[in-house]
Amino acid sequence: MHWIDYASPHSVREAVDLLNEAGAGARPMAGGTDVLVQLRANALPGVELVVDIKNVPELNEITMDPELGLTLGAAVPCYKIYGNQAIKRAYPGLIDAASLIGGTQIQGRASLGGNLCNAAPSGDSIPVMIALSGVARIAGPNGEREVPLEDFCTGVRQTVLQQGEILVALHFPAPQANAGANYMRFIPRNEMDIAVAGVGSSVVLENGNIKSARVSLASVAPTPLYVKEIGDAIAGKPANEETLQIAGQIAKDAAKPITDMRGTIEYRRHLCDVLTRRSLQIAIDRAKES
Repeated sequence: MHWIDYASPHSVREAVDLLNEAGAGARPMAGGTDVLVQLRANALPGVELVVDIKNVPELNEITMDPELGLTLGAAVPCYKIYGNQAIKRAYPGLIDAASLIGGTQIQGRASLGGNLCNAAPSGDSIPVMIALSGVARIAGPNGEREVPLEDFCTGVRQTVLQQGEILVALHFPAPQANAGANYMRFIPRNEMDIAVAGVGSSVVLENGNIKSARVSLASVAPTPLYVKEIGDAIAGKPANEETLQIAGQIAKDAAKPITDMRGTIEYRRHLCDVLTRRSLQIAIDRAKES
């Protein structure tokens, strides 16, 4: 084990400067539930500085506005999300994901921002955040920028973040009337397992029909997979089983899984079909309740 320096900045600018000066030898840390495990496993060779961004105020803020929507600091831990009654009412799909990441102890540190930046194809929070049209707010040496979450992950554990950049917050537009969302996954065990496949979905209903829909898949491609074709195909159609079958088939065809110890290609594609139909049905039921 080699020596690793530690820094705990208290502002976005200080964090950006530290990361930028250290270059490839620095690694930001929010909750640490991924990066510390990777460091112990020597999976991050060359890292000489860990920049703990947990104490940056902007990364710990939760802001809800009826018109502007929800802004979650990138380091807000999961338990603060599923313990927030306003978020529960307006964004139940986020609660589905936040309550599934690890166990209770992990949820005391892990954040949706960290789950996104870890960029694992199986990240539980990423599909539903994409389905909710989330946007990443990024700060770096050249200022601030925004990136739609479906474009954030570029490969296995790779993101759009450039040298010196950090994810500051996640923003979600205010939910429309008659809108609902959901995340569900299939795992071999009852809890604390990695998804064999996962689906995040959102819908907006109008006069019993699907006005719009967004679906994203986990664990079936090198990155979380936003399947735009589903929304295009079922928009304007009745919110019924026939329409859900169309969505499930498109998800099955869009999946690009591999065979590993948790499932075969064929099995994962089948799961994409089943989970997409089930997740959309829950989103539809929630939209009706709203």
